[in-house]
Amino acid sequence: MPNDHVAFENKDYYIEVGLNIAFYRKRVGMTQDNLAEKVGLSRSHLSAIEAPNIIRPFSMEALFNIARALNVEPYKLLQFRE
Repeated sequence: MPNDHVAFENKDYYIEVGLNIAFYRKRVGMTQDNLAEKVGLSRSHLSAIEAPNIIRPFSMEALFNIARALNVEPYKLLQFRE
């Protein structure tokens, strides 16, 4: 199984995480460019992570760095709405 494979049943989780990242990023008034630079990602990669129509796998390291840059606990990025 390739590293970028996402099981069908997990796709909604990736979408939720991306939406949470976008929510907290906007809440602190950061642009995608600002956040991407702060965490060492390209803007296009961050944009794909946040986009609800794209499933973009990314590392836990990236998740932790994003949470730190947004000044939120990592678990908040993993909280899913019902």
